[in-house]
Amino acid sequence: MAVAEGHIVPKRFYDRTISEKLLYTSFLLLVGLGYLMATTYLYVTHEMNDGKSGLSVEDVANSYYGNRSGTRLEAAIRGPMAGNISADDTEVMVAWLKDGAEEEHFAKDIKPILDKTCLACHVQSSGMNIPDLSTYQGMHKFAEVDTGMSMASLLKLSHIHLFGISLLLFMLGSIFIQCEINVWFKRFLVVSPMLAVFVDVLSWFLTKYDSHYAVIVIAAGGILGVSMALQIMISLFQIWTLKKPVH
Repeated sequence: MAVAEGHIVPKRFYDRTISEKLLYTSFLLLVGLGYLMATTYLYVTHEMNDGKSGLSVEDVANSYYGNRSGTRLEAAIRGPMAGNISADDTEVMVAWLKDGAEEEHFAKDIKPILDKTCLACHVQSSGMNIPDLSTYQGMHKFAEVDTGMSMASLLKLSHIHLFGISLLLFMLGSIFIQCEINVWFKRFLVVSPMLAVFVDVLSWFLTKYDSHYAVIVIAAGGILGVSMALQIMISLFQIWTLKKPVH
């Protein structure tokens, strides 16, 4: 902050050195790229939750509330794992699930499908933190009604988001407030993504118990994305174009 004629004058981009401008620019570009990657990841992992291509409200609802007309395994092989299993094998497994997922048919009909499609990863020896489907006992856990993401997973995911994204937004906002724009618009863009993250995380828990709240998940995510994009683009533009006013 600088002092001019008895008033505190906030720092602006024209007060920064070339090194600082390069640091800001690099950070903003990486944050923008990271957000695009995160959005793409969410699209890829959610779009087939309802068994149809393209991201929809039902896809989001199925992630948190679950597809309670079917099992967790059916939701997986018709959704995010659909690309790893053939349509014929999918129908065999779904038929087994609808018939009660009995153990007597597991070794004969289901295990061969798992051997060629799933067990390269879904085994205890893989070292990955994913379900072990190599045994009937391991499979049967996922032959139950799909009730969506567990409460433990929601709590884990929410605290990671609240800590991580709030720090990211703080750093992004610290750069953005050096812009020279309408002060009320600036305040709105600084606060809105923080509120959007809070509402987004809260709506995960609400959607867990009522699928209608999935709309709020999408709306909050959209507000977060738009406000971040505006902060990044306005900052990138003014970092290199904002000129010090001549008094």
